[in-house]
Amino acid sequence: MSSPVLSTVVLPYQRWREGARDSWVGAEQLGFDTAYTYDHLSWRTFRNGPWYGAVPTLTAAATATERIRLGTLVTNANFRHPVTLAKELISLDDVSGGRITLGIGAGTSGFDAAVLGHEPWSPRERADRFAEFVTLLDRLLLEPDVTSEGTFYSAYEARNFPGCVQRPRLPFAVAASGPRGLALAARFGQAWVTTGDDKIFETGTAAESDVAIAGQVERLGNACASIGRDPATIRKVLLTGFTPEANAPLESFDRFVDFAGRHLAMGFDELVIHWPIPDSYFHAETAVFERVATEALAQL
Repeated sequence: MSSPVLSTVVLPYQRWREGARDSWVGAEQLGFDTAYTYDHLSWRTFRNGPWYGAVPTLTAAATATERIRLGTLVTNANFRHPVTLAKELISLDDVSGGRITLGIGAGTSGFDAAVLGHEPWSPRERADRFAEFVTLLDRLLLEPDVTSEGTFYSAYEARNFPGCVQRPRLPFAVAASGPRGLALAARFGQAWVTTGDDKIFETGTAAESDVAIAGQVERLGNACASIGRDPATIRKVLLTGFTPEANAPLESFDRFVDFAGRHLAMGFDELVIHWPIPDSYFHAETAVFERVATEALAQL
């Protein structure tokens, strides 16, 4: 694997011409490896304010930047179907010149989980849907003509010429922590994403989080080994901000270096920090954020 990298998440809460474009261009100028965005229709404390779509935002970001990778962190099945998503991803990959990564996960209850009017899915149904969604999407991005009948998602003569710019398809970053999700990451993922252990987010300690995350890394390794895959061939990505330390690592440069060092030692290849949003959960001092972006990994 290549050297560890630092990436960012730019939340789609600003109008393009009133701040959003500057953030995406700024992410490239600061040298981030990838700039992601959430793929939701609304999200938590931003529910009653401006919030824009992930695919149009990434399309605009692709035309405003030249080198930085772009992607979702993450897309899920709450309001998407593999057939239409595949067409959008192939188009995005083309517009960006092959710079798109698809972060994909099973999703959770709440927010946009039932926005299409259906009853919330049980954890088992959500896991079943996730497995079928990823499997079909993989085929749609690899094969030019797909017909498939599934329990939840089907395709009939779905044409996807000419396919992705990136071959054999654009990379998947599969978000997972349970056994079924980790098995999907091992099978389909070019990367694996975690936010830590959500059961200890509010009440746990940093030390407890480190143990829990190290356990996830170990279980991913076991899932890879079970299908004969070298765990070193899957990139390990930590989306920060959701461990018990929350966004405290961005309170100072030294604190972030300590946080990053601990997690890189566990085997992570990519750390993702949120682009600062004033007066929000994702607040960070600009000077600290920019120093972290440009200097932190060199310290490690």
